[in-house]
Amino acid sequence: MTTVYLNGSYVPKAQAMIPVEDRGFIFGDGIYEVVRLVNGRIFAWEGHATRMANGLDGLRISKAGAESATLKAVCEKLVADNGLADGEATVYLQVSRGAAPRTHHFPPAGTPTTVYASASPFKPNFAMRDNGAKGITLADIRWARCDLKTVNLLGPVLARQAAQEAGAYEALLHRDGMFTEGAATNSFFVLDGVLRTYPLSHYILPGITRQVIVELIRELGLPFEERPVALADLPKVSEIFVCGTTTDVQPIVTVDGTPVGDGKPGPMTVKLKEAFAKRLYGK
Repeated sequence: MTTVYLNGSYVPKAQAMIPVEDRGFIFGDGIYEVVRLVNGRIFAWEGHATRMANGLDGLRISKAGAESATLKAVCEKLVADNGLADGEATVYLQVSRGAAPRTHHFPPAGTPTTVYASASPFKPNFAMRDNGAKGITLADIRWARCDLKTVNLLGPVLARQAAQEAGAYEALLHRDGMFTEGAATNSFFVLDGVLRTYPLSHYILPGITRQVIVELIRELGLPFEERPVALADLPKVSEIFVCGTTTDVQPIVTVDGTPVGDGKPGPMTVKLKEAFAKRLYGK
């Protein structure tokens, strides 16, 4: 029986109940994180904890019950209690503003937040990592605070559905003629021999895997700029990859049916994929 965490208690998943007036359900008024664990070890915990704290501050949601040490212990216990300490797993963490009568403004001060977490087994798609995947281009029409990892994910849901319907893995989003990120990933491009990615701003999520990738790029001495790539320059791009907590480094080898470069994972992408795997698995 799967055990989950809800508001300070560990309970069977089937018994975990949240009021229908919870603002996470009614408004998407909450913040979430997904963390990766390898043999019970959380990868890049501090980055996730900091981003969640920043997100809660951004939405002005209390961090009571969602402190870093508390959530870290929750992740470790859930993985252990659900028999996931060996191999790979993910933990989903969500904090909403809590349950209160439906008003657009915040509920009264002191309204308890809702803190929920669940663990799941995870199996990476190594074949897709090695061979590459398909992508599509799509207009980025999400709201302008993409840096906050809110549970209001309708934009990414519709973008990922468009990708699936096109037989692709990811939608590469563009705003004002510039690529921003993937529907559920950060994106990197190689243009004129230089790795490029959209700079941190309100328009993209400050990805934890993105952060690790940037560190690895600098360690490896690869040419790199945090500068957007124009949609119009897509035909000149020689490599594309996307990255994320459950995506690792995923090459994109065709976009809108056209090969990227020679249609195979490029040398910089492969080098970073291998370097990231070493960092993730500690080998």
